[in-house]
Amino acid sequence: MASASLVTTTATRQRRTRARGGMTRRRPVDWLLLALVAIGALLVVAPFYLVLVNSFKSPIDYATSGPLALPQHLDVTGIVNFWQRVDFPRKVGNSLFISGVVAVLAVLISMLNAFAIGIGRVRGRTGIVLLFLLANLLPQEALLYPLYYMFKSVGLYDNLWSVIIIFTVVQAAFGTYLLSSVYGTFPKEILEAASLDGATRWQILWRVVFPISRPTLSVLLIFFFIWTWNEFLIPLTFLASNDNQTVPVAISVLQGDRLMDVTTISASALLGIIPTLIFFLIFQRTLTRGITAGAVK
Repeated sequence: MASASLVTTTATRQRRTRARGGMTRRRPVDWLLLALVAIGALLVVAPFYLVLVNSFKSPIDYATSGPLALPQHLDVTGIVNFWQRVDFPRKVGNSLFISGVVAVLAVLISMLNAFAIGIGRVRGRTGIVLLFLLANLLPQEALLYPLYYMFKSVGLYDNLWSVIIIFTVVQAAFGTYLLSSVYGTFPKEILEAASLDGATRWQILWRVVFPISRPTLSVLLIFFFIWTWNEFLIPLTFLASNDNQTVPVAISVLQGDRLMDVTTISASALLGIIPTLIFFLIFQRTLTRGITAGAVK
């Protein structure tokens, strides 16, 4: 009787704590967290709102209504001015070429390095991984002069491939550090089974390791592309001519012009965001699957 009474009391309490539709009642802490999340979302969305609203204003409309008000009528003069003055299609092409090549090469090199370190079990693997970690800790400012002198000597200054080489090495260092720990925990049974079937190391890499680690490699590819697209200091230093500039460099150079107005600057920021936003939306599922792949066994 006592146990039955205890079970009945517990069930009654559980029913009381549930709201309609089977949802538990929210506690004050839950509402506080929800409010903090909403405030954080507003802080993130606010800059995008300002850029979007002011991109379709005329200078007179911006001066009279201010930055927060909606445009009285849509005006694309700022977008047209930025498009024509910086040759925006060419800048997008440069950024796409640099970011795409860097992402593919960095992932490939990271996979080869991590396979040798994590699965090949080379000697001194811990020290090698630490060296790759230290390479990521070096500030870009410390690399500018040595790299400038080196690329100037070999004739690659003001060449897209100079930036591609630099970012491929930098991103591959991070990718090697990350993948080495992943490949270090790779199931030995699968590798031994492939070896018993007569597979070479090259076949094990491409037919066993690569398909299993494809979600992680996809995440690295997406991050490498976005990180390289948003880089500013190194492209500004090594791409001096107007024809070789990337989108972030073109935006910064244009903002330094005294003849620029706020609406054209907002339009430049909007056009600079759109390509990465499209890229992120296209590969959103791939990114989600890659991040959650390691959480489910």
